Amino acid sequence: MMSFLIVIIALALIFDYINGFHDAANSIATVVSTKVLTPFQAVIWAAVFNFAAFFIFKDHGVADTVAKTVKPDAVDKVGMLTVVFSGLIAAIAWNLLTWWFGIPSSSSHTLIGGFAGAGIAAGGWDAVNSAPIIRTASFIILAPVVGMIIAFIISLWFIFSFRKGLMPKLVSLLIIGGVLYFLYTHLETDPAKLKSHYESYFWKVVFFSSNFKWILLSLILICLAIFTFWLNTLNATKSTDWFKRLQLVSSAAFSIGHGGNDAQKVMGIITAALIANGDIASFHEMPTWVPLACYTAIGLGTMSGGWKIIKTMGTRITKVTPFEGVAAETAGAITLFVTEALKIPVSTTHTITGSIIGVGATKRLSAVRWGVTINLLWAWILTIPVSALLAALVYFIAKLFI
Repeated sequence: MMSFLIVIIALALIFDYINGFHDAANSIATVVSTKVLTPFQAVIWAAVFNFAAFFIFKDHGVADTVAKTVKPDAVDKVGMLTVVFSGLIAAIAWNLLTWWFGIPSSSSHTLIGGFAGAGIAAGGWDAVNSAPIIRTASFIILAPVVGMIIAFIISLWFIFSFRKGLMPKLVSLLIIGGVLYFLYTHLETDPAKLKSHYESYFWKVVFFSSNFKWILLSLILICLAIFTFWLNTLNATKSTDWFKRLQLVSSAAFSIGHGGNDAQKVMGIITAALIANGDIASFHEMPTWVPLACYTAIGLGTMSGGWKIIKTMGTRITKVTPFEGVAAETAGAITLFVTEALKIPVSTTHTITGSIIGVGATKRLSAVRWGVTINLLWAWILTIPVSALLAALVYFIAKLFI
């Protein structure tokens, strides 16, 4: 079955590549629509930080969740490999179809829906672990809502900071204090757990995998808070110029979150295939080449762009300025970092869409084109069941030849 396994791994990396150009719009739509970067510069920028996630996200909790979607003992070895194969074929087909029509659907939900649908076809409903699917499905609604709320709050914070007086500065100081308190309570400082090649205890703490991502996100929030101290001294032109610079940082953070969340889903699929084939005994034995290949594939895919979806995300939902781009991307990055820590596979598409709606709503509710948003919502709701049905169909056809 080695040749079949190689085909599955190749399909998984192809899906990861497609995921990159399908979801490239998530990372760069706002930075392109605000003309901070040209489309070519933006895809290179996003791709670099997609791959940078390889060095930041090391616990691979999202990958573990995806790998456990179908119970490994529910079907035999050949059946499990066929399930993975069928899920990938269905996910690739749905991704390409939605990309062609410029619909920013979720690659994450496509993959999990396909994997679950093929698993049900192979072993019935008992073959699927309901917990990962319920958590993933619930975040079809929760991810954009969380992104929207955070973006709304950040936008109001920026707007409030334009006012003169002491109160805006106190709010920013409270935010800095809250971020520092979060770091104090969440960073791992036990020397016994800080495995690193660094001799200095300080650098061991900083570059410990679960610490570094929080430190990185906290530094971005602290930089934004410091910037707000003199925001009320800038005129419209100068403030726009500064927000354009900050958007490079916020889009990089979102691209890291995108890479860290989305590449892990394919890592989980490949690991499930390796376990089924008997190459490894458990998820914790994942070979290093798996995450390296997945991050490389998604980075290359992002470099290929996704211009149809960029138009929808960057212009059709609401008009985005550099100020709003920073708020939306920062909100999206926070959502992705937190859900990755909770091991929940969420959609970067849903997250950034909710964030863009959040910044649009601060102007007025009519600034958001709700007709476009409702059409997107239908695509999101249909993604898991359609992918599951496609995968089940592919599974039954594949069983005729395997």
